[in-house]
Amino acid sequence: MPDKKRLTTANGAPVDNNQNSLTSGKRGPVLMQDFHLLEKLAHFDRERIPERVVHAKGAGAYGYFEVTNDVTKYTKAAFLSKVGKKTDLFVRFSTVGGEKGSADTERDPRGFAVKLYTEDGNYDIVGNNTPVFFIRDPLKFPDFIHTQKRNPQTNTKDANMFWDFLSLVPESVHQVTILFSDRGTPDGYRHMNGYGSHTFMWVNAAGKGHWIKYHFKTDQGNKTMTRQQAGKLAGEDPDYATRDLFNAIQDGHYPSWTLKVQVMPFEDAEKYRFDPFDVTKVWPHADYPLIEVGKMVLNRNPENYVAEVEQAAFSPGNIVPGIDFSPDKMLQGRIFSYGDTHRHRLGGNYQQIPVNYAKASPPQNNQRDGFMAVLGNGGSAANYEPNSVNGPKQTDDPNSYPLPLQGVVARTEYGHENSDFEQAGALFSKVMTDEERDHLVGNIVAHLGNAKRELQERQVAIFAKAHPDYGRRVAEGLGIAVPKSTMAD
Repeated sequence: MPDKKRLTTANGAPVDNNQNSLTSGKRGPVLMQDFHLLEKLAHFDRERIPERVVHAKGAGAYGYFEVTNDVTKYTKAAFLSKVGKKTDLFVRFSTVGGEKGSADTERDPRGFAVKLYTEDGNYDIVGNNTPVFFIRDPLKFPDFIHTQKRNPQTNTKDANMFWDFLSLVPESVHQVTILFSDRGTPDGYRHMNGYGSHTFMWVNAAGKGHWIKYHFKTDQGNKTMTRQQAGKLAGEDPDYATRDLFNAIQDGHYPSWTLKVQVMPFEDAEKYRFDPFDVTKVWPHADYPLIEVGKMVLNRNPENYVAEVEQAAFSPGNIVPGIDFSPDKMLQGRIFSYGDTHRHRLGGNYQQIPVNYAKASPPQNNQRDGFMAVLGNGGSAANYEPNSVNGPKQTDDPNSYPLPLQGVVARTEYGHENSDFEQAGALFSKVMTDEERDHLVGNIVAHLGNAKRELQERQVAIFAKAHPDYGRRVAEGLGIAVPKSTMAD
């Protein structure tokens, strides 16, 4: 058996000299027959896979989920079938708008993606550390993300792009208020909550469905930073959150989160005071209190970042029996977009990469061939269905819930039974403390102050609609008056 520490080429041949190229004489030239040199250079030129368009920088870890409360009256999902049941998982945390080299402490939402390796296939909960989002229609998503990136002319971050878009899309004010609060700069990944954000469907064994929302509550306690603390760390330790997570797990301080859900009966969705599928809104806990489901614990670090974190691929389209989608428009758009970007970044067989592989329910399908078909490629089984030979066959157990649909085909907005401003105003006036309001206003003024006056006025008018004091205080910080009439009206 060869020595495992023996340096070899990619085809396994031993390398006798890794310090000097093969040359003609001491001065060269280098010979084309130096296969080891050419292989090293060629691979080096191809080491980087495309960066994620969003969530480019992140950290990940393995762990498990354990059921702590019986929720079988709501869902038949096998991994939730009994108290005490454990399921292996992988989690990736991330910033959203920054590039791979950006600082972990930038003001930005944080991605919170969970891959559960269940016996019915992989189930992904792909959310953020905020319960809402900036927009509610996927048609706006590429435009929104462009404004969070770099100016196409200057290649710099641009406050005018940022606030121009947001001030013309008032539905964003709830998420903007959260982002510019101290929650926009959490103290690492261990001290923040995670949310599925979207509405999903749970279906029980009797075929009855309920609408639900996911809440992962950190057991370490919520901790945030001021913008001054975050800015200081961005210069001194830009990998702060990544390092903190890795070191905590390595030292045996395993972070955990308690998963809870809100449950809404189907009939409530038709008559609720606002559209429950609008991802810019939260469901009030007074109407739909949190119900405990289980505990998520992270107890193992990856061995290789690129193989296990950079190539981890999550999608809200990865669901299992007992769980289904909702009419949430943003969710519907993400079902396509996530798988599409993975095929671009990682190839058509990205789900054969070990971190993405459905190890508890090995795939049996007719998707064959293509680059990196490395797991037997289906062997000799038939690659079509139906078949009467040795190929996989469909199950008789229905996976989807029969959801009635009706309406005129048109490009329409959500109903406006509830204002875009009400929940942001309540967050400002009823939830935040005086200190938190001070920090919110200071953070907004520091950023919005870099934008043009007309954009400042337009955005201030939106804050004023959420709550008069909100708009007044931001306006005073900017040294402007609250406009009486704006384009955002």
